[in-house]
Amino acid sequence: MTQINDHSHTAAALNGKGCALCEQGHFKPALEAFDSAIALDSTYCTAWNNRANALCGLNRQADALAAYDRAVALNPQYHQAWFNRGKLLADMGAYGNAVESYNRAIALETDPIYIHARDTIWVKKQLIATV
Repeated sequence: MTQINDHSHTAAALNGKGCALCEQGHFKPALEAFDSAIALDSTYCTAWNNRANALCGLNRQADALAAYDRAVALNPQYHQAWFNRGKLLADMGAYGNAVESYNRAIALETDPIYIHARDTIWVKKQLIATV
């Protein structure tokens, strides 16, 4: 009997494992799970987004930004990745770019959390500009 190797199912399982590990604060093994998922399916934008989340937990912001960029390049309609990208950019002090990412998220999904985050960053950007 021939066994069929379903990479997309396995990638989803690895992504789920990584998410569970992230929720527990185990970012390094979570990153390994996301990397394994991506190795099976390099177009799996959710795994790229979650990989970025794990990298944020490891304080690897530049790598996280690259992973968020990959997620939104694979799926420009992925509002959660745009939001997460905006949050990271805000944490890095790149308020203008953060607002742009939040605006992309809001254009796709008018979540009040997205709007509040964008408006808060916009205010910070304005306050910094007047100092």
